Amino acid sequence: MSFKEQRMPIDPHYMPTIIGRMNENIDLIADRLAVKIYFRGNELIFQGAGVAVDRAATIVEILYRQIATGQRITVKDLSHLLKLAKEDQLTKVTSFFEEVLAITYQGKKIHPKTSGQQEYFASLKKNVLTFGIGPAGTGKTYLAIAAAVAALQAKQVKRLILSRPAVEAGEKLGFLPGDLQEKVDPYLRPLYDALYEIIGVELFQKYQEKGIIEIAPLAYMRGRTLDNAFIILDEAQNTTPEQMKMFLTRMGFGSKMVVVGDITQVDLARGVRSGLAQVDLIFKEIEGIGIVYLQESDVVRHELVQQIIKAYQHYQHSEEGGEAGSQR
Repeated sequence: MSFKEQRMPIDPHYMPTIIGRMNENIDLIADRLAVKIYFRGNELIFQGAGVAVDRAATIVEILYRQIATGQRITVKDLSHLLKLAKEDQLTKVTSFFEEVLAITYQGKKIHPKTSGQQEYFASLKKNVLTFGIGPAGTGKTYLAIAAAVAALQAKQVKRLILSRPAVEAGEKLGFLPGDLQEKVDPYLRPLYDALYEIIGVELFQKYQEKGIIEIAPLAYMRGRTLDNAFIILDEAQNTTPEQMKMFLTRMGFGSKMVVVGDITQVDLARGVRSGLAQVDLIFKEIEGIGIVYLQESDVVRHELVQQIIKAYQHYQHSEEGGEAGSQR
């Protein structure tokens, strides 16, 4: 294992942000990649195995560029870069940063962070209807809402319509307190959270009061024709084929649709087919429709989420193998 030392000059203006509060950024990089990192004056010094030093220096260069373009560094961003480093995927990060989907009200640029997200990003721009299918944490809903906000700000559409099926996952709606809207609001909360982060609470409330943004359960879509709108259906794995057909046929002139979900987390009653599970068979050859499958490698939440997804997949495959063996 070859020992390497590398020195990197850093603009003093950016040094504190790169190092992090109480050195938390460089300490995390050093710990995960098994290197030593020092700062002396306006230089960072990396010491350790050659490959590890190269990866650590590349991560700092990416952070440096991110800060210089006005973006914030979060622990989530740094953890994701470290995950890519271990997978030897850092060379792809440059192209990710070049593509900006939207800019939040705080000035943070929203861009794809993985190859799967890059494919999804391209489909959101190109197609009238995009299906984003994949596990939790892959950015399906967040990127769809970012694309919707960007389209609204560019005046490509006049309103945003976001919907979710109010499927009872362990609780009966009738036993929950409040009126119907209060009962379904917990199902819609992730949509509110994403919008709050992208456009801020104040602008969201303004848009909602004017009818520019509408968030409603899937049942509220029946009988409508939605023109000049960006329409998102979240948690689409919990739709029946009939509900999926109903939703898709709401599309009017000048509209775009995004349908997102995770076919491994269906909350429908046993024996009821998911409308999302059929889309590949039904729409695969239709121009203007994109179907993107995101994988566990596209997870951008805490790195443990990726391991949890893999563990469940392994368990599910072993269970299916056991059932197949017992039927022979």
